[in-house]
Amino acid sequence: MKNILITGAAGFIGSNFVKHMIDTYGDKYNYIVYDKLTYAANMENLKPCEGKYTFVKGDICNLEQNLETLRKYNIDAVVNFAAESHVDNSIKRPLTFTENNVLGTHSLIEACKQVWGEGSNNRFIHISTDEVYGSLNDNDPAFVETLPLAPNSPYSASKAGSDLIVRAYTETFNMNTSITRCSNNYGPNQHEEKLIPLMIKKAKNDEKLPVYGTGKNIRDWLYVEDHCSAIDVVLHKGKKGEIYNIGGNNEKTNLYIVKTILKQLGKSENLISFVEDRKGHDYRYAINSSKIQKELGWTPSVTFEEGIKKTIEWYSNK
Repeated sequence: MKNILITGAAGFIGSNFVKHMIDTYGDKYNYIVYDKLTYAANMENLKPCEGKYTFVKGDICNLEQNLETLRKYNIDAVVNFAAESHVDNSIKRPLTFTENNVLGTHSLIEACKQVWGEGSNNRFIHISTDEVYGSLNDNDPAFVETLPLAPNSPYSASKAGSDLIVRAYTETFNMNTSITRCSNNYGPNQHEEKLIPLMIKKAKNDEKLPVYGTGKNIRDWLYVEDHCSAIDVVLHKGKKGEIYNIGGNNEKTNLYIVKTILKQLGKSENLISFVEDRKGHDYRYAINSSKIQKELGWTPSVTFEEGIKKTIEWYSNK
């Protein structure tokens, strides 16, 4: 494995992954950064990596462009971050999510099959989400990889669809794939439409912080650097056809997150404004990461207290 194609690499998690790989392996690999540069992407995210990657403006929905890029750069492995990912947007524009997440992933892995051939050892790592499992109640056990998929939003349904396409290519065409499903990420480079950067921005400006419903919805929070180290492990040691859950072991309510941000910024909780709940709002996500910990030796290293402090500092200094 020498040439790695990283799709969606100018986005939040993708850009952090590029930086992680360069920091960890130096020039051991050639990195081809493949991004459509939609609103959620920003080349500034990759500034720390300047001169250490090759950029291709590309759309994973474009089969011919995928084929051309795979051949031109003799790609040995693909790590697919490219996706529409904001649930609110999926409620407003659901077809966009099906087009980019399902058809885009299909086009990308089909291009890999055509270029690499059936049964190739070249790696295809597909980055998914815990949201494909649906929603949990308070006393339900955490998500494990063998659960049936039960997505509740157009976003999570489109990610579930892309997961099934990848699985089908493993079973039918003997492709060397692995799927990762992560909990909520946070950290540097995240688009401000997401909960934590949005709340930091509004708190800094003394604006009202909108919280859906009662704010009691629960998410497991994973610091982005920990997520990147897990994907690195799956890329190098993950088994063909396997799914790996990646979580931070940090279940927190949305209200707790917002109050933590306000406290660290020295702002009043009077800034909290409860708003009408999101349609189909999943109550709780929780990830059981025991499989990747036991089989591949990965564990999260950043506590929530450390991670949220670093994240608030990063956005405060932006």
